[in-house]
Amino acid sequence: MVLDEMKRQASSFLREKYNNARLALADVTQAELLIEEATNEEPCSPDAKTMTKIAEASFDIDDYWRIVEVLHRRFYSIDWKRWRQSHKSMVLLDFLLTHGPADFAEEFQLDIN
Repeated sequence: MVLDEMKRQASSFLREKYNNARLALADVTQAELLIEEATNEEPCSPDAKTMTKIAEASFDIDDYWRIVEVLHRRFYSIDWKRWRQSHKSMVLLDFLLTHGPADFAEEFQLDIN
């Protein structure tokens, strides 16, 4: 039990350092990191706090297009062995349609097929 907790803390620490490095060295925004975290392969669904932060960030035009790009990537590269990413992306898109800019409806209406 203690070993599992240590593994989880180490994993969290390394993920945080990796994300900080991506923010500093790559062309990545905090919104992109949040959406990647919200649509990852973890078994839990994205929490309301994270989805709210993403919705708030989506009102910035640069973050909006980055969020759209990540969602398009998730939807176009569906691997049924990694179904959680697609499911979590749909949950997030549903949240963004009701709490984000109206442009989400227009953007993803073209992808209805």
